Order: sequence, then C-alpha cells, then structure tokens
Amino acid sequence: MSKAISKDGQPAVGVYICHCGTNIAGTVDVEKLAKEMAGEAGVVVSREYKFMCSDPGQEQIKKDIKEFGLNRVVVAACSPRMHEPTFRRACAQAGLNPFLMLMANIREQCSWVTKDREQATAKAIAIVRATVRRALWMRPLQPGRAKVKPSTLVIGGGIAGIQAALDIAEAGYQVHLVERNQSIGGHMAELDKTFPTLDCSACILTPKMVQVAQHPNIELLTYHEVEEVRGSVGQFKVKVRRKATCVDNAKCTGCGICITKCPVKKVPSEFDEKMAFRPAIYTMFPQAVPNKPVIDRKHCNYFVRGKCGVCEKFCEPGAINMKDQDSIRELEVGTIIVATGYDLVDPGQFKQWGYGRFPEVYTGLEFERLCNAMGPTSGKIVKKNGQAPGVVGILHCIGSRDENYCKHCSRVCCMYSLKFAHLLREKTTARVFEFYIDMRAFGKGYEEFYDRVMHEGTRFVRGKAGQVLVPSEADADAPEGSMIVVAEETTLGKLLRVPVDMIILATAMGPAQGAKQVSEMLRIPRSADGFFAEKHPKLAPTETPTDGVFLAGTCQSPKDIPDTVAHASGAAAAALHFLARGEVEIDPSIALVRPEMCTACGMCVDVCAYQAIEIDPKRNKAVVNTTTCKGCGTCVATCRATAIELQQFTGRQIYHELTGLLGEAW
Repeated sequence: MSKAISKDGQPAVGVYICHCGTNIAGTVDVEKLAKEMAGEAGVVVSREYKFMCSDPGQEQIKKDIKEFGLNRVVVAACSPRMHEPTFRRACAQAGLNPFLMLMANIREQCSWVTKDREQATAKAIAIVRATVRRALWMRPLQPGRAKVKPSTLVIGGGIAGIQAALDIAEAGYQVHLVERNQSIGGHMAELDKTFPTLDCSACILTPKMVQVAQHPNIELLTYHEVEEVRGSVGQFKVKVRRKATCVDNAKCTGCGICITKCPVKKVPSEFDEKMAFRPAIYTMFPQAVPNKPVIDRKHCNYFVRGKCGVCEKFCEPGAINMKDQDSIRELEVGTIIVATGYDLVDPGQFKQWGYGRFPEVYTGLEFERLCNAMGPTSGKIVKKNGQAPGVVGILHCIGSRDENYCKHCSRVCCMYSLKFAHLLREKTTARVFEFYIDMRAFGKGYEEFYDRVMHEGTRFVRGKAGQVLVPSEADADAPEGSMIVVAEETTLGKLLRVPVDMIILATAMGPAQGAKQVSEMLRIPRSADGFFAEKHPKLAPTETPTDGVFLAGTCQSPKDIPDTVAHASGAAAAALHFLARGEVEIDPSIALVRPEMCTACGMCVDVCAYQAIEIDPKRNKAVVNTTTCKGCGTCVATCRATAIELQQFTGRQIYHELTGLLGEAW
C-alpha cells in the first residue's frame, strides 16, 4: 500500500474545532474533542476556538500552517456548504493547496440533531477522526478553468424575468428572454392596482415591457419553450422550441384586423381567468409585447374543420401563414436565470369554501380581472347578474398554512386582501368582512395601509373561515342567494355565521406549471413546497447547486413585487459575476476514467445526470467532460470494472474514513 502524500513523507495535520457560539459547544464537549484528536496519528496540532470562521480563527490556521509545516487541515464546524470556501481561501493564503483542507460537519450532523451531551461528543469524535484519516490520503488538486459565453438565457417573462434581462442587457451582455405565452408580463399584467401605493399595475409594468422589446441586447422569444439544456456553466447549449404562431411577425403590423374579423369569438380567455372570451387569433391583452397575434390551433376553424382563412383574407400585409410549423433552434449561453414565476394552487379542490359550488366565489386573480378597467366587466365590481355586491367576505389563507394543502405562507395574500377591501369600499357600497388568522403586513408602508383599510370601515374577523354554506345548510336566516361564511371569532370565542353575497378566496401560491420538468432539465432541486431550492437560504438565495443557474422571483418562493424585483436584480448580479470574468473556475473534485481498466460498456454514460461522459469512438474508452462533471459519484458506483475514480473520494480515502468512523485501530 502506498504512503499518504505529505511534506517530507510525513503527515502533518492540524485539527480545528469550532464552538460556533453555543451551536456546537452547547451540546458537544469541544475541549474533550480537541484532546482526543491531539492523540490521533498524524495530528500535529489540535485546537478549539469560539468562531473558527472569524478573522482570528482563520489567522490561527494560517499561523499554524507556517509554524508547524502543516500539510493537511481539518476544520470541525458547520456544513461545508457554509464555510468551505472560507477555509480553503485561508489555507491558500498560507501556501497550502486548498484541496488539502477538509471540513467535518459536527453542527448539522451532530450537535443540532443529538441532544444528549455524551452521545453528541462521542459522535463528534467519530466524525472528526474519520475526517482526519481521510485527510491523510488527500492529494493536492488544481481547479480547471472554462471560458464563459457572454450571454444569458432568462426563462420566464414576468416582472422577475424582465428585470433580470434588463439588468444584464444594460451591462452590455446579450440576453435571450424566453416566454411560453404570446406576451411577456406574467401575472403582474393581470393586476389592477398594486399595494400599498395603489399604483396602476399596467402603468408601471408596460414601460418595462416596451424597454425589453426595444433593447438591442435582448432577443425576445415569446411563444417559445425551453426543451433541453446540456453543458455546464459558461458553456450551456439550450434547445428552444418556437411554437407555430401562423403569423409572420416580420410582416405583421399589429393592426388587429385579423382579431376583429375572426369568426371564432368564444374561446375562454386565460388572461381574464376564463371569465371572458377571446377569438381564435389573439393577443393576450391590449398592451401585449410583442403586439403581434398568434393563432390558437385548438380552436381555429382552419385547423379544426379544415376550412376558414378569414384572417388570411383580410390581412393586407400577408402575414398569416397557415403552413407554419414548430421549429427548434440551439442557443449557446454562459449563464441561465430561471424566472418561471408561480401559479395559484388549483381552486377546484376548495369545495368547502364554495369554489365551484357557488357562482359568486372568486379567486384573487379572478377578482383582479373584475377590478381591472380592461377586464370582463370594464372595472365594475358586479356579480354575474350585473348587480353590485351588498356584503363581501374575503377569506384568508385558503390552502396556505394548511397541513392539507400547502404548509407555507404565501406572503402576499394578507396585503392583496386588504387591497381588495379598499377597492370594494371605493367602488361599491358593500360591507366587507376579512376572515384572517394573522395579519402579516411585513413590508414598507404595509402596516400603514392596514391601518387605512381598518379606518375605512372593513370588519376584521380573527378566525379562519371553516366552510361556506347555503342558509339552509347553516340553519341561518339570510336573503335568497346568499352564502353563509362559518368562522370562529377567536378573540370572542364565538362561532359566527356571516351572510354574504360575494366571496373572494386568498388562494395559496404554488410553483408554476412545468416546474418539475424545468427542475429535471436544469438539474436543480425543489424544496418540499415545490418551489426551486436555492443553494443556501441565507448566503446564496439566488444561486442553485448547479453552477451558472440562478433563481429570480417567485419561482424560488412567494414574494411581493418589490421583493421579486430585488431578487431578480440579485440573480442578474450573480450571473454578471461569471459573464464579466469571462472564465469560470471548475472544482477538480470530479470523476476520472482509468482507461486501462475501462471496457467501454457505456453504463456510466447511461446514469450520468449531467451528460458529462461519452465513449470516445477512436479509443473505445469512456471520457469525462471535466467542465460538465459535478462529482456526484453515480458513475463510480455504477462502473463494474471500477475504472472510474472520484477525485477527493477515492476508494482508499473512503476506506480510511470508515475505519475512523467505526473506531477501528489505525
């Protein structure tokens, strides 16, 4: 067996135990741990300190490397995801190869999950001993470098995608903005007013939409979808499908004559939450960008019945092309920003709150369209019979903070419910009841808006609505056509039955349709709530575990508009970090093939989630793309010939790590 690589042929390990305040020291006996490690073979120095990540802690490591000639460093502290770069940088500054530093996680994997002090200390000793023994067999590595294409793909054209695209374009880099709908704008384009300032949503969004369309550094790809992503940071190759619009945008003048002449008028409008109709050839809304229509083949007479062509007949520029087909193009980009937004969870499952049972029960977005001057009622808040509501119930936390649906808080619901109450009092004479659990007015000016709505006469009932019934079901007297909201008033300890004739549900926000496919395509995880998971919830809220892929806006978690814009700008700044440098450092902890042992069976190719391995036809051996490999180790576990080895996780290193973990003699 060959000897471990070390200075002068002898291992010289420094072990550093972090108290992490009381996060570790409150459960683990760090003094005992340091003494135990001092007796481990190869350990030259073993210390404990309150905060190893602090400047004094890092300076101690640097000093010891020079004074004791350390050629290995083990830091027992928090997760490597938190401070591994910190300690690697400190080692490098002291002249030690940064990949000869290992972290032992005794916080998340020990002190935070093991309450008994003796057990936690024994577990910490095993974890650190295992790390020390693995460290003895570590080899110095050098990171690779790859060029970065000076362009970014932004997936999603809502306010987050718009903001991220503009920030990057303004910095001088090319942006490809992909939106699957006919127009950019997202859900924000559906809104009437925005809280707490009550700005017109379209008034603040439309100028940004136009700016995107006119920016020389932005290629706007509406009615497109991303189909495949290959490669890695700096060198992503993306296949994008252009869905057939049957309209030549280069010829189309946006006059709209085709829309007015289309004989198919009764297609439910997705933009109006299916409360109004649109033709088979349409733009989503009057301010759509681009303002060029598309043909809905599922409802167009030409495609359904084989004859029509009215739009083609009346189009003077000759922009209609019924033979148009989907097409695929490949983009090469350096970074990707995911801004796919959110969708409301399916309201059809909320039968207990009356949705689908009673015609006058609306979701928040449906009510937004009722309020909007361009909506189905031209901004008049009326019931389906055309009459103004007399009593309105606004029900909070419908699906949110609920073990049966979504455990998370959707954050914006309280504030848009307050906005609805204000608009109802402004536009109608209706009495308004808000049924809530807690009022979460967390942003700038939000608490003041809450006070304003209270003083306008809205009645607040502290208690979640349990169900909505007809008067006979609730055993209550109420006008014909009324609904009864049953809720407990927790401040009074009474069960209330409130008759209303309109209900608005503050429905939970969930991930957008297709989030699962995007997650698999980009190899980014999702958290338990279905939203995309960030690299670190505090220190890297816009980054993902896949280098070069960033998150913007509500695809990561529910947010209001200001937070969405700020998050999108953060994602753009993170992407610009790569674009501006022009190259990226590649972690060398990757898989390498030993060609003399490879049989070219191809199993590693089949299991690689990153498409980083291929069979070289000339050599008939597997070859790893070092810029694409992420060191997950799946190929190593799969290879029957043991021809693949993972740098930093070799068989010998893991074997000795296990001896330390199991307490076996050296």
